[in-house]
Amino acid sequence: MTGESTEPASLPRPARRRSRRARAPRNADTTAATRIDILKSAAKAFRRLGYHGATVENIAAALRMKKGNLYYYFKNKEEILFACHQYSLDRLLQMLDDVEASGLSPAQKLRALIVATVHTILDELHGTALILELEALSPAHLKAIITRRDRFDRGIRQVLEEGIANGSFSPDDVKLRTFALLGAVNWIPRWFSPAGPASSSEIADRFADYLLAGLRR
Repeated sequence: MTGESTEPASLPRPARRRSRRARAPRNADTTAATRIDILKSAAKAFRRLGYHGATVENIAAALRMKKGNLYYYFKNKEEILFACHQYSLDRLLQMLDDVEASGLSPAQKLRALIVATVHTILDELHGTALILELEALSPAHLKAIITRRDRFDRGIRQVLEEGIANGSFSPDDVKLRTFALLGAVNWIPRWFSPAGPASSSEIADRFADYLLAGLRR
C-alpha cells in the first residue's frame, strides 16, 4: 500500500558513512616507525638471503607481522628495496647539505661524509642499502635512485676540488678519486661482522684516516 512505500529504503546508508568517518586514523609517527622497522628487517633478510632469495614472508616473520599487514605499508618487495635506497640516501644527502653549509675545512668535510656513509651502511640498514642489486628496481625507481646518488657523488667531488684548490689535497683526477673512495667504503659490508673485533665507529674513523692520508700532499 502507499503507506508502506513511503518508508525510505536508504536509511542505513548514513549510518555506514558515519562509521567510516569515525574510524580512527593511523598515527603518522607510528606508521613511519613501522616502515623503518620493515626496512631494517628487509635489509637483514636481503643480506642473509640475497634480494631474490628473501621473501615478503621472511621480512614479515622477523617482525612477527602478518604478510597482509606488511602490504599496508608497501605494495611489494621491489617497493621495499626502493625505500631502503631512499632511506639511506635521505640520511646521506642530509649530511651532505649540513656539511656544505658548515664552513668546515675540506678535510673535515670529507671526514664527516666518510664517517656518515660508513654508519649509514653498517648501522642504519645493516650493510645492504647502498649496494643492493639496482637491476631489481623498476625503471622509474632506478632513475630516481641514480639521480640522488649522482647528487651525493657530486658533493664528494666538490669537497675534493675544494681541498685541491686550497692545497689540502694533492692534485689528481677528482672523478677517479671519488670512485675509489666510495668503492672502498661501499665494500665494507662485504666483510664486516657485528660480532667482529672492530665496531662500526672504529671502522668509520680508521677508514677516514686511511682515505684522507692518501689524499694529502
